[in-house]
Amino acid sequence: MKRHDPDLPLMTLLRVGRIHAPEPLEATDILIADGRIAALGRDLDIPQGWPVHRVEAPDLIAVPAFIDQHVHVTGGGGEGGGGSRCPAITAREIAAMGIATVVGVLGTDSISRSPADLLAKVRDLKAEGIDAYMYTGAYRVPPPTLTGDLQRDLAWIPEVIGLGELAISDHRSSQPRQDEIERLVSEVRVGAMLAGKRGICHFHLGDGKRGLEPLRRLLAETEIPADQVIPTHVNRHRALLEEAADYALTFAACVDVTAFDELGEDDPSGFDAVCLLLDRGVPVERITMSSDCNGSLPEFDAQGAYLGMRVARNTALVADWQRLVNEKVLPLEDALGVISGNVARVLGLHHRKGRLAVGFDADITLLDSQLQPRRTFVGGRCVYPER
Repeated sequence: MKRHDPDLPLMTLLRVGRIHAPEPLEATDILIADGRIAALGRDLDIPQGWPVHRVEAPDLIAVPAFIDQHVHVTGGGGEGGGGSRCPAITAREIAAMGIATVVGVLGTDSISRSPADLLAKVRDLKAEGIDAYMYTGAYRVPPPTLTGDLQRDLAWIPEVIGLGELAISDHRSSQPRQDEIERLVSEVRVGAMLAGKRGICHFHLGDGKRGLEPLRRLLAETEIPADQVIPTHVNRHRALLEEAADYALTFAACVDVTAFDELGEDDPSGFDAVCLLLDRGVPVERITMSSDCNGSLPEFDAQGAYLGMRVARNTALVADWQRLVNEKVLPLEDALGVISGNVARVLGLHHRKGRLAVGFDADITLLDSQLQPRRTFVGGRCVYPER
C-alpha cells in the first residue's frame, strides 16, 4: 500500500483558468488526495477544517504532465573516451520542462556505466519527486542486465519496464543478427507477461543503410505484436523518416521522433518529423516525441573516426511541441498526446498517467498562455518550482 509522504499536505486544491484532460473540461478545480486526483469540478466546496493546501493559478492551464521515454539520466556519451562522458540530469532540469515521468537509458557506454548505476539514479530521481523508470540493457548484444536475465529484470525490478536502447543500423551497435533480435524481443515479451508489464523493446536507429529493415522483418516474420517494438530517432535523416512513415502505416506501429536541439541544415527537427508523419497519413495516436537529453551528439568523419560531441538537452522537446500548437499543426488536445497520453499508452502506464481524471496520478503541468511550463506537480507534489 502506498505510504503518505509526510511532506505533502493531506489534500491540495488547484484552482486554474482552464483544464485540458487532454480534451477541454468545464472544470477549473482539481482536488488532489494522497498523490492522486480525487475530484474535478468548478468551485469545489471543501468542508471547513479539512487539511487542504490551496494553489490559486487563475492565469494558467492545467494539462497532463509530460512523459519523456528516452533520457540518459546518468549521462550518455563516452565515444571519445572517458573525458567525453555526459553529465547526469537533475530533477529540477526535468521538472522545469513540465516533465513528471522519465525512462532512463544507458546507450553506448555500458562499461563505465551499468544497469545498476542507472537503477540507482532512477531511485534518486524518485526520491527527489520525479516518477522514474528504466530500460534494462544498452546498445550492445547480449544486453547487460541487473540480475543476469532479461525476464528476471522485468519480473523482480519494479522500475524496469522494458529493454533498450538496443542499437541497430548504427556503426556503434553490436550488429545483431536477425535471429538475435527476435530472441531478445521474445524474451522480453514473455518476461513482461509474467510481470504484468507492457515490456516494450526500445530500438535506437542509427543512420545506417539498413534503416528499419530489421524491425520490418521482425514484425513480418514473427508473431510479435507491433506495440511491443518502439523505434526511436526515426528523424535522424529524411530518408529514414520517410521509411518510418511507411513502417508505421504498414504495421499499424508507433514511432518515436527525437527533439534534437542541434541539427544539420537538412535534418528534420522533432517538429518537422511530426508534420511529415501526419502529412503521410500516420495517425497522431501512433506518434510520440522524446528528448534523448543528456545523451551525446557525437560527430564522426566519413571513416567513422570521432571528431567531437555536444550534450543534448530537453529544452527542444517543449519548444518543438509548442510549435505544433502555435503553428496550428495540431490542436492542444492532440498535441498533448505526442508527449503525454500516447507515451503513457506505449509504456503501459495509461491506466494512471497521460490524463487528468479521477483516480489517475496527480501528475499535472501548469502552462502559461505561451504554453511555457510554470509549475510541475508529480504525484501531487510541486516539484517545480520548489516550494
